[in-house]
Amino acid sequence: MYRVWNFVTNYSLLLIGGAVLALAWVNLHPHSYHDFVEFVLIDNFFIGHAHEVEGHIHRTLTVHYLVNDVLMAFFFAIAAKEVWEAIILKNGSLRGKKAATPLFATAGGMLGPITVYLGLAAILGSDTFDAVSRGWAIPTATDIAFSYLVGRIVFGAGHPAVRFLLLLAIADDAAGLIILAVFYPSGELQPLWLLVSAGASLATFVFFNWLPRILDRGDQLRPVSSWVRKYLSFWPYAVAGAVSWYGFQEAGLHPALGLLPVVPAIPHADRAFGIFSEAEQYLTDLLNQIEHMLKYPVEVILFFFGLCNAGVEFSSIGTPTWLVLAGLLIGKPVGVLVFGWLAAHPLRLGLPQGMRTADLFVVGCVAAIGFTVSLFIASVAFTGGTTLEGINVQDAAKMGALFSFGAAIIAITVGKVLRVEKQQ
Repeated sequence: MYRVWNFVTNYSLLLIGGAVLALAWVNLHPHSYHDFVEFVLIDNFFIGHAHEVEGHIHRTLTVHYLVNDVLMAFFFAIAAKEVWEAIILKNGSLRGKKAATPLFATAGGMLGPITVYLGLAAILGSDTFDAVSRGWAIPTATDIAFSYLVGRIVFGAGHPAVRFLLLLAIADDAAGLIILAVFYPSGELQPLWLLVSAGASLATFVFFNWLPRILDRGDQLRPVSSWVRKYLSFWPYAVAGAVSWYGFQEAGLHPALGLLPVVPAIPHADRAFGIFSEAEQYLTDLLNQIEHMLKYPVEVILFFFGLCNAGVEFSSIGTPTWLVLAGLLIGKPVGVLVFGWLAAHPLRLGLPQGMRTADLFVVGCVAAIGFTVSLFIASVAFTGGTTLEGINVQDAAKMGALFSFGAAIIAITVGKVLRVEKQQ
């Protein structure tokens, strides 16, 4: 049974299952589906969707808010952990010259989709542009888990292009977190509340990470650090995470990013083996232990994320759907190829040994799978009431994110056409 569960989670089948169930449910019985998603768990609560009632902020906790704004914070915390280690550790994958070409390719993989999306929208006229322009970030996303799995199918597990793809996806995640925080606030900005988040992170780092190490200096037994680790474990960081999350909600930033300030405060190993590396399970630092502790709960959370966000009626397919798809399927591969080529050849930063220039285009095709993060951005970029040609823009954009799964078939086909040699 464990092996079956491990297979299901490794291949994110719960997320796919939630999305498929949502599509079937909403197209068979839309009213009951929307009643479920918007079901009120607690009215007049301290967390939830905010609306003003008689001059006071009234919050309502719904199923949708619980999943998207509260539980998805754990998903983004895991993504932030990988980004943080890639940047801060000496052998981090986003440090030094080896990361230069992937970072250039990442920039192209974001600018390309934005250019295609907004360019085509402008060609279609001002009404279309005004209705969809806020969704410019939707096609910039790369679903790191699915892209990694498809990349292994196309290139084989041992091909240098797979590691290149992972570097690109991690950098893409980092940029995506910044875009969500800066361009898609959840309400009126109250930046002073961010001091609460920063204070929680700083206090936890000082008292439960830095100070124990200072007190243990010169003592190989590390008694203070061991006591903190044994008796307090992750609880100080859990409390700090809750405080930081609340600070983000009150600050008007998307609260799903609320755990990010706490991640750097957690004790971490001196090295990282890389995302999806089996070797990381043997690291005993608290940050890796928390990540592995969250693995299965986050998979369940992603099931409900798919269920609450992929419920789009097929009648919602429209112009935003094709704009998102064009940004992903055209802008992403072309952007990765052009910027990757510029970095590798004119700038002489090079490519990993065994990787061809043509492989950049294939990597771009694989990275065009937006899915999870594209769905998330679509849900925050548009309000449910925005329409274009009688079609709900948010639903149409979400359908484009769902259809981006087609990039997997395109990537496999392009890989065969360009004679990619698999390396196991």
